[in-house]
Amino acid sequence: MSKRDFLLEIGLEELPARFVTDSMNQLKEKVETWLKNERLEYSEIQAFATPRRLAVIIEGLAENQPNIEEEAKGPAKKIAFDENGNWTKAAAGFARGQGVSTDSLYFKEIKGVEYIYANKYIQGKKTIELLPALKELITSLHFPKNMRWGNNDLRFARPIRWLVAMYGKEVIPFSITSIKTGSKTYGHRFLGNEIEISEPSEYVTSLLAEYVIVNPEERKRGIRNQIESMTEGNNWLVSIDESLLEEVTHLVEYPTALSGSFDKSFLQLPKEVLITSMREHQRYFPVQDHSGDLLPYFITVRNGDHKHLDNVSKGNEKVLRARLSDAAFFYAEDQKLKITDALTRLEQIVYHEELGSIGDKVRRVGEAVTKMSQLLAVDEKTEKTASRIAEIGKFDLVTQMVNEFPELQGRMGEVYADLAGEKKEVAQGINEHYRPRFAGDTSPSTLAGTIVSLAEKLDTISTCFAIGLIPTGSQDPYALRRQAAGIVQMVNDHKLDVSLEQLVSISLEVAESRKLLKSEAGEIKSDLLEFFKLRVKALLQEQGVQYDVVDAVLNDQIGHIPTLITKSVIISELHQEEAFKKVVEALSRVTNIAKKAKDSGAIDVDLFEKEEEKQLYTLYEELSIQVEQALKQGNAKKAYEALASSEPIINQYFDHIMVMTEKREVRDNRLNQMRELSKIIRSFAQFQAIVFA
Repeated sequence: MSKRDFLLEIGLEELPARFVTDSMNQLKEKVETWLKNERLEYSEIQAFATPRRLAVIIEGLAENQPNIEEEAKGPAKKIAFDENGNWTKAAAGFARGQGVSTDSLYFKEIKGVEYIYANKYIQGKKTIELLPALKELITSLHFPKNMRWGNNDLRFARPIRWLVAMYGKEVIPFSITSIKTGSKTYGHRFLGNEIEISEPSEYVTSLLAEYVIVNPEERKRGIRNQIESMTEGNNWLVSIDESLLEEVTHLVEYPTALSGSFDKSFLQLPKEVLITSMREHQRYFPVQDHSGDLLPYFITVRNGDHKHLDNVSKGNEKVLRARLSDAAFFYAEDQKLKITDALTRLEQIVYHEELGSIGDKVRRVGEAVTKMSQLLAVDEKTEKTASRIAEIGKFDLVTQMVNEFPELQGRMGEVYADLAGEKKEVAQGINEHYRPRFAGDTSPSTLAGTIVSLAEKLDTISTCFAIGLIPTGSQDPYALRRQAAGIVQMVNDHKLDVSLEQLVSISLEVAESRKLLKSEAGEIKSDLLEFFKLRVKALLQEQGVQYDVVDAVLNDQIGHIPTLITKSVIISELHQEEAFKKVVEALSRVTNIAKKAKDSGAIDVDLFEKEEEKQLYTLYEELSIQVEQALKQGNAKKAYEALASSEPIINQYFDHIMVMTEKREVRDNRLNQMRELSKIIRSFAQFQAIVFA
C-alpha cells in the first residue's frame, strides 16, 4: 500500500507558555484517535510546538483505508419469513442496512436456532478524502481560556493566523474562520521569513533555517546546555528550576542564553527577594557560588540569535535594577512598621464578606490552636510558641514587600519577625505555617508550626463548607483540595496522635461559636469527613495501595492516619497469601451475619447453650482489649495478629452453632455477640471489601 507523510500546522498569535505543552499533547492524542477510528495505518506521529504554532507530522500515512469484509448477524429465520415464505420487512431492512440484496442472505444455526447472515463488504476510502475532517478536530481543542477575534464565532486560545495541511506534496483544502489551508508557514517573527513547504519531511529543517526550533525538547535541551556552558566558563552554579525552564522553553522559538549583572549592594536584600525578582518576575536564572550564596549575576534567554547580546544584556540589567531598587525601598520601609500596628491593619482587610476580616480569621485560628495543643498534650513551650505564631503569623500581609511580591508571604514574615526580636522558632513558624504550599512540598519542620498550619488550613476548609463554598468537579477556587491534602500529609509526616474527626470537630466548634454555620453542624461535619476521605484515598492510591484495600481500611471513620496507612501496608503485603484469605473469610462471616442484629442489646452469657459460644465470648473479651490497645498505640501489626489468631475459634463456632435458631432469645443473643465482635473487627478493617483473584 502506498504511503505519504502528512503535515498539519496551526499558526497562532503567541500562546501563553502554560498552554503550549498540553495543547501539543492534546492535538497529538486527538489525531491518534482519529486515525484509529478511521482505520488509517501509519508509521509514527511526531508532535511539535512553539509559542506561535502547534503541529503534527504523521509519517508513512497509508493512502487508503483497508477494505473490510465482515459477517453481520440478523434476525432469526422465523422472523425473516412470513407465512407465505416471503422475506419480511425485518429481513429486507437488515439486508438494506448491510448494503446487500436479500438474495445474498444466508443462514447459520446457533444453539438450535437459525439466524440470517450477510457478508458485508466495505470499500476503503481514500485518505485524501478523509483528511479535511481534521478541521473539526482542530476546533475541538480546548484550553484553560479562550477568546474570540474579529467577527468570528470561533473561540480559541489565540487567533489563528495560518494553516498548513499537506499530504505529501498536495494541500488538503479546508478553512477555519477566514483562514484557508496552504503550504506556507512562517519563521521567527523578527528574524525569519515566509516559507514554502514542498513536503512534510522538510518542515523541521525549513523552519530551523528561519530561526525556529520547532521541537520543544530540542529547545529545552539547547537552553540547558547553554546555561551549563556559561556556568562552567564562569565557575558559577545555577540550580535550574525545571518549571522555569519549561516556561522559558515555551516563550521562545530560537533560544539564546546570555548573562547580566546587578549592583552588589542589592545582595543585602533577603535571598528570596532577589530570587523572586529574577525568577518569578523576569524569568531569569539566579547565579550562585559553589557555597550556595547568590552572586550579582543572572542568566536569561532571548528569543533570537547571538547578535547584539550586549545591548540585550544591558536592557535586562536596567529592568532588573529598577525592580530591585523598589524591593530595597520596600524592605527599608517595612522595617519601620511595628508588628502590633500591622496586626491592627489586618482588621481592615476583608477575608470573605461572610467570614469577616483577616483579623477575624487570625482569632479563629488562635482559638483552634489552643484546643489542638490541649488535644495533643504538647508541652507549655510548644503551646506558647504555637499561640504566638497564630497571633502574628499574618502580619506581613500588610507589608509593601508582600504587596509587591505575594509569593513571599510567610518568608518576609519570618525575616521581619526575626528583625523585630521575635524568638527564632516563632519567626520560623510564621513562614512554615503555610507549608505544604503545593503537592510535593514539605510539612512544617516543628510541631508548633504544624499545629498552626493545621488550624489555619482547617479553618479555611471548614468555614468554606459552613457557608456552602464546596468544591464541585474541577472548580476549587479556594484550593480546598490542596489544603486538605496538606492536612493529611502533616498528620502522617509528624505521626500525630489525633484523628481527623477530632481535628474537624475543633475547627467546626470554633466556627459555630461565631455563628458562621449555614447548616446543621452534624451535616457539615459529615460532608467534611467525606471530603477528607477522598484526600486520604488519593494518598493511599499514590502509595500504590489497591482499590479494594483502600475500601477495606477506609470504612466508617478515617481515624488515625499513620495507623490507617500501616493497616493498608499490612493488608497489601498479605494480600496474596492463602493463610490471609482464610482469616478474611472467617472475619467476614462475623461481619456479614452481624448485619442481621436488630437492636443494641447486651450479650447475656446465661443464654449460651454450647461451649463454642463461651469460647467465642472469651475471645471477644480478649480481642476488645488487645485490638483497642494496639490501635491506640499505633501498633496495627499487633492488632492484626490478634484478629488473625481468632480464625480457628470463629470457624469452630460456625461449624457447631446455628446463629439463626428458631429460639428468639437465643438467636438475638447470638446476633448481639456477632454485632459486638464485628465492631472490633471493623475497627481494623472492613475485610469483606477485599477482593481475591
